[in-house]
Amino acid sequence: MATDTTAPASAGKTAKPAATPKPARDGDSEAGLSTDDGAMLETLRTLFPYIWPHDRPDLRQRVYIALGILVLAKLVTVLVPYTCKWITDALTQGVVDGDAVPAYFEPSIVPAFLLVPVMLVVAYGVSRLMMVGFNELRNALFAKVGQHAVRQLANETFGHIHRLSLRFHLERRTGGLSRIIERGTKGIEVIIRFLILTAVPTILEFVLMVGVIWYQFDFSYSAIVIGVVLAFLWFTKVASDWRIAIRREMNDADTESTTKSVDALLNYETVKYFGNEEMESRRFDRAMANYERAATKTYTSLAWLNFGQTFIFTVGLVACMMLSARAVQTGTQTLGDFVMINALLLQLWQPLNFLGFVYREIKQGLVDLETMFGLLRRNPEINDAPDATPLQIKGGAIRFENVHFAYDPERPILNGISFEVPAGKQVALVGPSGAGKSTISRLLYRFYDVSDGAITIDGQDLRSLTQASLRQQIGMVPQDTVLFNDTIAYNIRYGRPSANDEQVREVAQLAQISDFIAQLSEGYDTEVGERGLKLSGGEKQRVAIARTLLKAPPILILDEATSALDSQTEQEIQAALDLVSKDRTTLVIAHRLSTIVDADEIIVLRAGEIAERGTHAELLAQKGLYETMWNRQREASEAEAQLADTRAKDTMGLVARGPRAGEVVEGGP
Repeated sequence: MATDTTAPASAGKTAKPAATPKPARDGDSEAGLSTDDGAMLETLRTLFPYIWPHDRPDLRQRVYIALGILVLAKLVTVLVPYTCKWITDALTQGVVDGDAVPAYFEPSIVPAFLLVPVMLVVAYGVSRLMMVGFNELRNALFAKVGQHAVRQLANETFGHIHRLSLRFHLERRTGGLSRIIERGTKGIEVIIRFLILTAVPTILEFVLMVGVIWYQFDFSYSAIVIGVVLAFLWFTKVASDWRIAIRREMNDADTESTTKSVDALLNYETVKYFGNEEMESRRFDRAMANYERAATKTYTSLAWLNFGQTFIFTVGLVACMMLSARAVQTGTQTLGDFVMINALLLQLWQPLNFLGFVYREIKQGLVDLETMFGLLRRNPEINDAPDATPLQIKGGAIRFENVHFAYDPERPILNGISFEVPAGKQVALVGPSGAGKSTISRLLYRFYDVSDGAITIDGQDLRSLTQASLRQQIGMVPQDTVLFNDTIAYNIRYGRPSANDEQVREVAQLAQISDFIAQLSEGYDTEVGERGLKLSGGEKQRVAIARTLLKAPPILILDEATSALDSQTEQEIQAALDLVSKDRTTLVIAHRLSTIVDADEIIVLRAGEIAERGTHAELLAQKGLYETMWNRQREASEAEAQLADTRAKDTMGLVARGPRAGEVVEGGP
């Protein structure tokens, strides 16, 4: 009986094929792969170089040997029904005819009429062992070929996703994307395993079986078998194509439920802050209810498919056995022939059922691969030019020349921005939210290309450079530092993976985090947790500074690196940042103006344009937007300091006179 064997991937659920991809946007090729026959052939052509790798002669040799063993296995398989016939004929001949025991068997204690059947039974057992043994040996030999193909394609997809542009990653759903990769990888394995290890062997076995039936019996038996096979394949194709839409519906529901669960778990603290555990559970349950309905339809349709296949085959089996039974009655066939036709047809049922099973699995594997291949066909928004050259740093001077940019054509972000960051100098960008400050840093990293104008480093247009060389020369300390769920040493060494332990400790000391690490029981081997949540904001920032120091880039971007920290931590981090930016071309995106008063130039942005520019003193003298921002922040800082001073005095007075009944000293028990 055919079964659905898509491998389990999620707790409590069976893995489902990949969701139907959405239409591509912005000219990217991400159209879903159709599951028609042409698409199947195209997919097989795509997979062939991975199954037959030109750089791995050892794997190609395994394929040759596996195919040879395949032929041997199928020849032995065809002999098994013959042994059933010979055993039956030998047994019935001895019992019915009552032949005399040959003289040379007389000394034996074994009855002569049993001796030949016993040997035939042994031959039957040996042939079955050889059939299974050859098949398993073939599977074992081909396992490395298949897994190598899975690994290569999975790695290619993983690398390609990292090459896709920032816009794609900002729009993606992490849970859904991980499921697409997981199911696509399993789909590759399914297609390779069932195509090579099942489809080819079953076709060969089917041809051999039909030939034996024609030779051993007559054309009427072969005609019935061929008719059954054609009806079986037609029914399987129609029913499987009908089930594809149902499978897609289940995939969509699965992707949705996985996305919601991952999203809620990634934002665990936010869920707790607002006490919305029940709301998230209900949200997840609604998605699982959709999956439940789709999965029920999927497995119900599978039951109908299995029943229909069994019905078609059983009709053919009964027809052939009726013909043989009548032939036995008329004496034109032996009882062994009757047993043989039954054994042949039952033997045929397995490869025939596998043909339908393989068709379904390959079709469903194509569904699994639809979005994964869509990702592979999607072109990165930002590509290196064919004649791109590595960035040659002379001093690290940055220049924006009449730069225009918009994420959406309907909403421009930068409107003709022009400024320069001289080599070794520090320029700060300030302005209200939405003015375009962070967009400038993304353009400098070339996560996007400018709509108009140019950005140069030492006179070299970023569009003429290789992205790898550009990003190698720029260091970033972001506002929201996200760390890998690994050790402190790993996260610091991420700035330069080849760095040794001594260099890691040196930059940790420069970033003023070495004392903190020394207090930890596991030191540099301490795990920082998901997104670094085991560390405080200041500790994460120091790790980010340390890894940037280890990278030692000539150009540095500080993207509001202290805006989320308290005043005391900000002062400590600012000292480390001053050390990092020393003698480097530095672009500072600032929220707290007190951190950039010593910048060589301050540029004030408003609505994507430069509103003011100059030094701190010059901007205050202009009595414009910068002065307004400065006064507001100064008043807020003074009010905060006054409030802190008042609380300190009240606490000191309370301690001096002792608390009255019912009073609690802040910070006390």
